[in-house]
Amino acid sequence: MNVTLRFAPSPTGALHVGNIRTALLNKLFCLKHNGHFILRIDDTDTERSTQAFADGIVRDLKDLGIAYDETFNQSDRFDRYNAVRDLLIEGGHLYPCFETPEELDRKRKRQLAKRQPPVYDRAALSLSEEEIEAYEAEGRVPHWRLLLPDEDIVFQDMIRGEIKINTASLSDPVLIRADGAYLYTLCSVIDDGDYRVSHIMRGEDHITNTAVQVHIFNILGFPCPTFAHHSLLTDENGEKLSKRIGSLTVRSLLETEGFEPAAVLSYLARLGSSQPLEAKDTLQELAENFDITSFSASAARFTPTEMTGLNRALIARKSYAEVEERLKTHIPKASEAFWEAARHNIDFLKDTKNQADILLDEPTLLCAPEDKDFIAAAAAALPPFVSGDGGSVWKEWTDKLKNETGRKGKSLFMPLRKALTGAEQGPEMAVITDFLGSERIKARLLKASGAACG
Repeated sequence: MNVTLRFAPSPTGALHVGNIRTALLNKLFCLKHNGHFILRIDDTDTERSTQAFADGIVRDLKDLGIAYDETFNQSDRFDRYNAVRDLLIEGGHLYPCFETPEELDRKRKRQLAKRQPPVYDRAALSLSEEEIEAYEAEGRVPHWRLLLPDEDIVFQDMIRGEIKINTASLSDPVLIRADGAYLYTLCSVIDDGDYRVSHIMRGEDHITNTAVQVHIFNILGFPCPTFAHHSLLTDENGEKLSKRIGSLTVRSLLETEGFEPAAVLSYLARLGSSQPLEAKDTLQELAENFDITSFSASAARFTPTEMTGLNRALIARKSYAEVEERLKTHIPKASEAFWEAARHNIDFLKDTKNQADILLDEPTLLCAPEDKDFIAAAAAALPPFVSGDGGSVWKEWTDKLKNETGRKGKSLFMPLRKALTGAEQGPEMAVITDFLGSERIKARLLKASGAACG
C-alpha cells in the first residue's frame, strides 16, 4: 500500500494541542506504514496569513520532533488552481452568483422565519444574460458556487464507518469569493489529488466539507482518499477548548509549562483511543502499536494532569547526560549526583529548583519543641559515611532510632524529614541521606534541634 498523508495548517495563528494531535496522528500512520508525510501550508487567505505564523509552524513541528518529507505553500500554486477553476466553469460545475452578503443574509432570515432550512435557493442559476449584464454594469463581481448533485454522497471513515450526507441539506458551497480568493475546499482537493494523498486524517468538523470534496474528487477524476475524522478535544468539564487555546499552544506547553516534547506526543497519540496512556521516548515507539481504528467518535477530554504524569515518568528515566545542558540553566551547580537524587521527585525539569533548595542550599529547617531531644538523639546515632556511599544508612539508622526511642511511623519519619529539609514532602529520605552525607546531615540536625520552630 502506497501511503501519503499531509498536515495542512493555515498560517493564521499558532499551533495548539488540537493542531498537534492532527499532525501527530498523520505522522504516526505514516511511520506505521512506511509512508510519505507532507507539510502543506494552506496560505490562500492572504489577508490573515503571515510569514511569522508559517515560520512558527515549522519551528513548532521541529521542536516536537515531528519531521516531514516534503513541504509546499498553496500560495505558490495559484496557476494550477486557476486552470482547474476554468475547467469547472466550462463543465458547468461552478456557477456565478451576484448576491451581496446583505441580500444572502435576508434570504436566510426569511427561510428561518418560515421554518425552512437556510439553504441557498440557486436563484443565480436562472439569471438571464441581460440580468447578469445588469449586475456587471452595477459593478458587481460574482462569487462562484459549486453545483452539488441531488443525491446522497457516501464515503467510508476509518473511525466512524460509513458516512452518508444528503446534499439536499447543504447549500451549494462558495469555492471562490467575489475578490477572487479561493476558499479551502477546492485548493485542498487539487493538492490532495496532485500529490496523490492516500489518506486524510483530520477533525470531525470537516465531515460535511468532506462530502463536498468527495464530489470534487469525482469531477476531477482523482482517486478518492480514505478518510478518518477524529473527535475534537474538550476540557475536563466537556466544554470546548477554544477559551483556553492560547495557553495550549506549542510554545506555551514547551516553554512556559515545561512539558517534554515526548510527553505531549505520548499523551496526544492515545488521547481519545481505547489504548492505554504510555510514556514513550520516540515517535517510532508510539507508531509501533498505533491504530487509528482504536479512536472513538466521542469527544476526547484533554486532562493536563494526565499529561503531567507522563512528563514525570519521562523525566525520571532521563540520564544526567540527556539533561545536563538544560538542567544547568536552572541549577548552575547541578551535578550528576544531584540529578540522581532529584529526578524521581519532579514533574518538570524546572522543578529541580525546589530540589536544589533542599539538597544544595541551606533550607530553613523545622523542629517542633517536643521533637528537639529526638532530633539531637538522631544526630548522635547517625553512623559516619560520605555522600554517595550511604545507600543502606537510612534503614539502619531509623531501625536503630526506633529501638532506642520507641518512635515509629509518622512520629519517627516526619520530624527527621522536617529537620533535614524544612518541608513535609520531597525526595525519598534514603535518597536525601545518601546525597547529603553524614557530616551535612548532623550539621542540619543539630541546627534544627537548637531552633525553636515548628
